Amino acid sequence: MTGSIAILGYGLATLGPGIGIGILIGKTQEATARQPEVASKLFTNMILGVAFVEVLGLIGFVLALIK
Repeated sequence: MTGSIAILGYGLATLGPGIGIGILIGKTQEATARQPEVASKLFTNMILGVAFVEVLGLIGFVLALIK
C-alpha cells in the first residue's frame, strides 16, 4: 500500500464540516419557512456559520499537506 495516511485523515476531516453545513442550511430553511419576515437575518447568520464550519475543512486540508 502506497500513499500517505494524511490523505485518509483529510478525508475524515471533511465529514464534520459536510455534516455541519448540511444541518446548518437545513435548520435555516426550516426557520425561514416558519418566519419568512426574518429571512434576511437568518441568511446572514447562515453565511457566517458556513464560513466558520468551512474553516474546519480547510484546516484539515492544510494539516494533511504539511506532513
